Amino acid sequence: MKIWASCIGLQNFFQALSFSVKYYSKHNHLQTIYLYSQIKPKKCHILDCSGNACRSTLPPGSILWWRFLSCKQETTKVSRKRKKNPSVITSELLYKDLLRSEQENWNEISASYESMTKRIKQKLEGLHNKYTFNLSSPRIRFGENVYFEENGCIFLSKADDVDEANANVLFSTEDIGFSDAHIQQIRISPDQRYMAASLKSENSEEATCVIMKLDHFPVMEKVIPNIFSFEWATSDVLFYTSQKNLKCQEVFMTTFTNERHTKLVYTEQDARFFVDIYCTKDRRFLTINSNSKTTSEVWLVDCSHPFKSPVLVQARTKGVIYHIEHRNDELYILTTYGEPAEYKLMKAPVASSGMENWQLFYALEEKTKLIDLEMFSNHCIMFLQHTGHLYLNVISFVSHSIQSIKDETLVPITVFHNINSKELHRKPLLVHVYGAYGIDLNMSFKEEKLMLIEEGWILAYCHVRGGGELGLSWHKDGCQHNKLKGLQDLKACIMLLHELGFSQPKYTALAAASAGGVLAGALCNTDPELIRAMVLQAPFLDVLNTMMKTHLPLTMEEQEEWGNPLADEKSMKYIKNYCPYQNIKPQHYPSVFITAYENDQRIPLTGVLKYVQKLRKAARDHASKTDRKGNWIPNIILDIEAKGSHCDSSWEDSLNEVARHLAFLNKELDKE
Repeated sequence: MKIWASCIGLQNFFQALSFSVKYYSKHNHLQTIYLYSQIKPKKCHILDCSGNACRSTLPPGSILWWRFLSCKQETTKVSRKRKKNPSVITSELLYKDLLRSEQENWNEISASYESMTKRIKQKLEGLHNKYTFNLSSPRIRFGENVYFEENGCIFLSKADDVDEANANVLFSTEDIGFSDAHIQQIRISPDQRYMAASLKSENSEEATCVIMKLDHFPVMEKVIPNIFSFEWATSDVLFYTSQKNLKCQEVFMTTFTNERHTKLVYTEQDARFFVDIYCTKDRRFLTINSNSKTTSEVWLVDCSHPFKSPVLVQARTKGVIYHIEHRNDELYILTTYGEPAEYKLMKAPVASSGMENWQLFYALEEKTKLIDLEMFSNHCIMFLQHTGHLYLNVISFVSHSIQSIKDETLVPITVFHNINSKELHRKPLLVHVYGAYGIDLNMSFKEEKLMLIEEGWILAYCHVRGGGELGLSWHKDGCQHNKLKGLQDLKACIMLLHELGFSQPKYTALAAASAGGVLAGALCNTDPELIRAMVLQAPFLDVLNTMMKTHLPLTMEEQEEWGNPLADEKSMKYIKNYCPYQNIKPQHYPSVFITAYENDQRIPLTGVLKYVQKLRKAARDHASKTDRKGNWIPNIILDIEAKGSHCDSSWEDSLNEVARHLAFLNKELDKE
């Protein structure tokens, strides 16, 4: 089913399909409708549905203290302290005033949602307990041993008895002083003497790597802060990338031999590039991957000689993305090089890996998106999607044959509703959108989705250009100077849903998160009459001002998605044409509920505060000018969370947020 197209890796893919089959066969009151249609509005297309995500995932940085300078002039010592610019002080005071004002406003308003929020929370908790399925953490198998994580603990068991009750606890986050953190990744050294695990707090982007020596009684050997990715090159040599101010541009090597040391291995100089490391499936090489939004460069570390300098595969070439796997002294290169500019699988000898030696091994069909690739000794599996069809191609290295395994479900727009629902044009409709970074819209199972369907809601997922369901060209068709196409697609999708009898504007709400807030906020400015309410989580709303602030950690990296308004007047004008904050004006607006996070390092809270203030003023100005009897003034609500970071909250905090969102929607759509 298309709902699971965003699953990464073979195990998760089949786990998800297994659950979806069981779920839909067991609960046949749920109907899924897949729409594929031409759109009547000019230059608009109905698109596949798809995926959720955030602006680039990178960790936080450190605080640099002001340094005080002093000098001597004859016998007089003069101390010079850096003084703050008066405009900076004014901005800080304004920010604090806005923050305080919004917190007071929320405290006053929240009481009106309290009883409904409580009811929704109770129902969601019941559904969570009833339907939570065990997509357990990945099992890492070494010979007869299996390592796995459950409830903040890492266990070791035998392969024929993977049971938490009979497994040995290697460590728990609470025992080592990280009680508020969850385990992100686990890496076991080849001889199983060491284990590295990354831990992340729910209130921070920052991850910490803990290295344990796995004796009879595991001992903590080392703690590395500010880490993003890490891999064992040998049994006692670990490579890792460090995080600074949401950037990841340095690779280090640390040893656990008799002579222990840590040294810098690689530094990325270009602020647009982000660095991570990966171990090939056969563990022959570590790859140092430096990627911008459009360009890649890979360096190889030979795991049998980890102290040798990394070797360049192919120097970065503008517009060419590539990733590396290895088999039998040949590199298998997943790349956009050549025509058409979609992913294709090529190969080259390890000894002569330059682009001039790349040979085509497998080319994708037109309009096909590559979702993932898994490499094995005698075959590889490609996870593909072609015009809405999700399927697998198994390519044999022995017989050179290709076996295709298809799922024929077509899903340009996916609509979920209760099959017993009558008069669908009177039912509330919740539309989801994202449309950025070539990322699929998240359609995974969540308790609140089931609850809404059971209560008669219609859920629609609109895949707009800028997402990734139809490949790289689909993303390119909705980024930079094509961003307005995603907005046109969203409008066309909602209009078609209404035309087909799915709800109507006064019962329609729009939901988006992170970069999805750009299209959702833009629609509110251009076509506010299509929806009654909107809920946004950590939304990106002030594109122009954010992209003009180069001191922000992600601005340089994001230029390939949004454009560079500082260097390109055309980009400046184009962004200004759709930017939600820039285009607010006195007119009718839907009600809006925004959840933002004080610790969000990707979406500056200042931009959200300014957006809310400007939107409220515009709505009030419009109401005062029209001054009709019974004139409706939208509710513009900002809920600022002290806990959590960008779209990343604990289950308890997430439950509260979802319950407040649904209470707001029920009240605004008059469905109490």
